[in-house]
Amino acid sequence: MTTDTAIETCRGVVYPWQLDHMDHMNVQFYTARFDEATWHLFAALGMTTGYFKTNRRGMAALEQRTLYKKELHAGALIRITSELLEMKPKTIRFVHRMYDTETGAEVATTELVGAHIDTDARKAVPFPGDIVSRQRSFIDGHAGSA
Repeated sequence: MTTDTAIETCRGVVYPWQLDHMDHMNVQFYTARFDEATWHLFAALGMTTGYFKTNRRGMAALEQRTLYKKELHAGALIRITSELLEMKPKTIRFVHRMYDTETGAEVATTELVGAHIDTDARKAVPFPGDIVSRQRSFIDGHAGSA
C-alpha cells in the first residue's frame, strides 16, 4: 500500500524476453526496475547526475532485501513507488513497492540501505545540508513539495 510519503518513481511493461523458464519475469528484471526507481528517488532528493559529477559524490548500496509476492507475466504493466524510511548522517534507508498496474496488486518490494560516498576517497561522507532538508521533508510526509 502506498503511503502519503511515497512517490512514483518508475513505470514499465514486462516484455517476453524478460521471462524465465517458469514463464514469469526473471528476478534480474525486478532488480533492474528497482534500480531505475532508486535513481529517480535520489534525484527527487536533490542527488541528480549533475550533483554527483559536480561534487564528486556517489551512492553505494550496502544492503538490499527483496520480497517477491506475485508473479508478473509478459504484457503486465508495472509501476513503482518509493519511500524514504530513515536518514542518518551518511546513509539512507528506503523501500520500493512494485505494483501490477492493471490489478493494483503489490507484486514485490525491496528495502535498501545506501551510503553517500566521496568518489575520490571511496568512503562514506555526510550528506550536505540541502539534501538533509529534502530527506527530512520526505520522512515528514511532504514528499510532494520536494
